[in-house]
Amino acid sequence: MTNQSPSTQPIQFVNTFRDLVTTPFEGNVNALCWKRQLIGDFSEIVNQIALNENMTELHPDELHGLKLSEQGQLAREMLFQDLKTLEAHGASPTLNVIHSYERDDSYPFFPTDVYSFHVDRSPIPVDTYLCTYYGDSSEVLPNAQAEQKVLVPEIREELKKLFGGPDKYFESFLNEQFFDLHYQPKFNAQPISLGIGHMCRLATDHPNSKVLPCIHRAPKEKNGKKRLLLIC
Repeated sequence: MTNQSPSTQPIQFVNTFRDLVTTPFEGNVNALCWKRQLIGDFSEIVNQIALNENMTELHPDELHGLKLSEQGQLAREMLFQDLKTLEAHGASPTLNVIHSYERDDSYPFFPTDVYSFHVDRSPIPVDTYLCTYYGDSSEVLPNAQAEQKVLVPEIREELKKLFGGPDKYFESFLNEQFFDLHYQPKFNAQPISLGIGHMCRLATDHPNSKVLPCIHRAPKEKNGKKRLLLIC
């Protein structure tokens, strides 16, 4: 983890799932992480999943049917436990084995794929939960170290050319096309890895939020290494 001063540190660690779901976001903290040590061999699970596309959802029935060593079984039990815990909380978690995400090249000056720093938006009060069990971890960026891309003058001009409509509808266009969800790091910004095995809760952009939404991104995969990610 990169060291940050308390005033800018966006992550707070907790010790239990109950603390994860009940601790309120306050001040600059918009990411909570239940700090854990993984038990078992998660690579054994990942290596048994054939990918016909860039990523696939690992369904519980398929997970249950894998022939695993003792260490692999321990990893599987942890996955099942996390799924059950989140479902009991009312969430709908999915497990994904990821080789890579689809890249967005629709607008070369403004990619909107998950490799770009972005925030999640919801019309209702709900947070994003995620946990990386294997592979590179997601990163977050302190809000003070980021700049909303639609406010960068040269990018804004390109977006106005792309829009080509009346100025009074421009902000609605940015919102509808999700351009306003994306950010770029400021000079000397220090992204923070969420780490492996920690279940994290990230603040989203919703009407009742009392904090800024958590700016985060998926890691760029290295050397073709897959990831095992829980998200909801």
